[in-house]
Amino acid sequence: MNMEVGTPIDYPILLKVWESSIRATHDFLEEQDIQALRPLILHTYLPGLTITLARRSYDHSIVGFTGVSKNRIEMLFVDADQRGKGIGKRLLLQATHEQGADELDVNEQNLLAITFYKKHGFETVGRSEVDGQGMPYPLLHMKLRGT
Repeated sequence: MNMEVGTPIDYPILLKVWESSIRATHDFLEEQDIQALRPLILHTYLPGLTITLARRSYDHSIVGFTGVSKNRIEMLFVDADQRGKGIGKRLLLQATHEQGADELDVNEQNLLAITFYKKHGFETVGRSEVDGQGMPYPLLHMKLRGT
């Protein structure tokens, strides 16, 4: 697995990884929510983030990515077919250790993600009733313990 900085040329592939990931983990989202988020991810959110790609060594395909802004992990997505292989952990450790990220938000309904972040030292420090788009998908605000 190779880690490298992402560029705008990678965005169409990142959108596919994002969609694969959320379809596997965000079963609470409606189809219209996913379709409404696609252009926002591609044109609004990705350009404002420092992107780190996880690429497979043997074929260089992108299998996951993080998007970090200042000390916040704004995105961490792993292709659905690659889940459970340590990619998310490597991306998280890279973001926390090399980029100094110590905060993130996670959908309250995404129990696997909450468990993952808690396992890696994050704790819940707050909650919002709505997500970043004002939709009724509560967010948990998490911070790395000891920071």
